[in-house]
Amino acid sequence: MVEATDFKNAMSWLTGAVNVVTTSGASGQHGFTASAVCSVTDTPPTLLVCMNQAARSHLHFIENKILSVNVLGAHHQHLSNVFSSKMSSEERFEHATWTKLKTGAPVLEDALVSFDCQIEQTQEVGTHTIFVCRIVAIQHSPHEQGLVYFNRAYHHVGQASML
Repeated sequence: MVEATDFKNAMSWLTGAVNVVTTSGASGQHGFTASAVCSVTDTPPTLLVCMNQAARSHLHFIENKILSVNVLGAHHQHLSNVFSSKMSSEERFEHATWTKLKTGAPVLEDALVSFDCQIEQTQEVGTHTIFVCRIVAIQHSPHEQGLVYFNRAYHHVGQASML
């Protein structure tokens, strides 16, 4: 039997892109920092997002049925910390500039890329809910360096722009 601590320590060696996942709707505007995001298929374009059921905004994502995955650039490390902090949802959104695409979920204006999604399916597995999300719109920015999390620390990847 693999212990949870052993699993967490092993997973710290799996490099993951850092994302801020947001929602908005009748249940309010909320967001959290996530590395558990991946593509499922390109036909139709679909993402998978995992969220801890104990997160204070979990129910809001289920009720709103939409979300935006905002892939953070190297310049967004502070925003990752904000969206994983104990700040209120309202305070979190004050730390960046947001827009909306088709669903109305908050989209980070200068994210490397943002995926605007409808939540089509949910599946509870252990402590988490898996959201299967159909992508309805995509927005890119010109930034070239991404933010990843590896061995419990942030790192930058990609080409630095020449000034």
